Amino acid sequence: MPSAVPISDAEIPHNPPDLSQKLPKLTPRRRPQADRDPSNPPPPTPALPAVPDLKDHVFFKPTRRILSDRDHQLFLQSDTHNLIVSFVFHLSDSVRGSTITNVQKSEAATDPAVLALLAVLDEAEELVRQSPPVDTGSRFGNPAFRDFLQKLDDALPGWHSKIGVQNAAAQAELSTYISNAFGSGVRIDYGSGHELNFLLWLLCLRQLGVLHDNAFPACTLLVFPRYLRLMRNVQSTYYLEPAGSHGVWGLDDYQFLPFLFGASQLVDHKHIRPLSIHNELVLEECAKDYLYLDQIQWVNATKTVQGLRWHSPMLDDISAAKSWSKVEAGMRRMFLAEVLAKLPVAQHFLFGSLIPAAPGMAADAKEKVGEEDVGEFEVTVDGMKHIHNSNSWGDCCGIKVPSAVGARMEARKKGDAGELRRLPFD
Repeated sequence: MPSAVPISDAEIPHNPPDLSQKLPKLTPRRRPQADRDPSNPPPPTPALPAVPDLKDHVFFKPTRRILSDRDHQLFLQSDTHNLIVSFVFHLSDSVRGSTITNVQKSEAATDPAVLALLAVLDEAEELVRQSPPVDTGSRFGNPAFRDFLQKLDDALPGWHSKIGVQNAAAQAELSTYISNAFGSGVRIDYGSGHELNFLLWLLCLRQLGVLHDNAFPACTLLVFPRYLRLMRNVQSTYYLEPAGSHGVWGLDDYQFLPFLFGASQLVDHKHIRPLSIHNELVLEECAKDYLYLDQIQWVNATKTVQGLRWHSPMLDDISAAKSWSKVEAGMRRMFLAEVLAKLPVAQHFLFGSLIPAAPGMAADAKEKVGEEDVGEFEVTVDGMKHIHNSNSWGDCCGIKVPSAVGARMEARKKGDAGELRRLPFD
């Protein structure tokens, strides 16, 4: 049997080879932004114009001015279109990589205008409590919603005074936007168009010089989420029907902007990926800081069917994206194409002195159409007829469907909402 033979000092190499030079160098993992397709860049953020000089300015109540395809094309090519896009995208850009907690601790959170806006929304919440719903036993819109809107309209002059708008004519112009931001009292519904009116109200405050650009992060992650929570209460209390819903093939029954702002927050996040929306633990722990996750959590909570792929297949499909950069780019394109560029949505926009209509808009209309006429009015412009049909299958303003929130709440009243329904083949 061989025996161990000791190695002499002469046999030990005094200059061993440097093996570290033969190991491959470690390279950092590719960041998510590298997944961007250079051939299909996301829509850029237009430059935000300076606050206008309002000396000798004449305010007036906003009205509808998009009554035909011609009016719509004029709007899409106008400076006002670029102003709206720039404002919304600047709000989104201002929170890229930020969390709600970080903004709460920032200097922007102490801005007097931001604090006044939060106080106003708190008062609106109190108006909901003062206007309890009527027990109709139906999951369709509750008529008590109109009482809430009336109390809200009565409170608007005082609210604007608190925010810093003292001019009565300016208050009347701004009141049109915030009043429309809570839904339609005629149809008792709410949708992304009403949500946009809230942003237009903030834009008007910015044009007046009340809201400064350095407060954009607080507007996006403090004021807007407060508005979202208020609207969730309003939707749950009065069973607001979705305005122009496209069923399960819509992004959300009511909101759009939480997904745009929320995707911007999550761009380049180290751990949370688009697929993380299916992880209940991630939603529970991180929804308080990220609007996208918070809205996903709310959508799941309001449905009577279990599973994101069944009640919101579009959101489920988006979760397969490689990065949040792709999701954000898609949300930007959707805002331009599905909100601003769709006539059935844009025809409800309101134009005043701070958000002006393009020259020539509605000049060829035989008569202007009021918001109360939607659903039964026929507009004839240059031989084109557009009839709002609330019972159409999405050809005009989407499908008129009962509120999923209302269905869930009514089920709870009957004790039937303990568990979500699972589809037989799930």
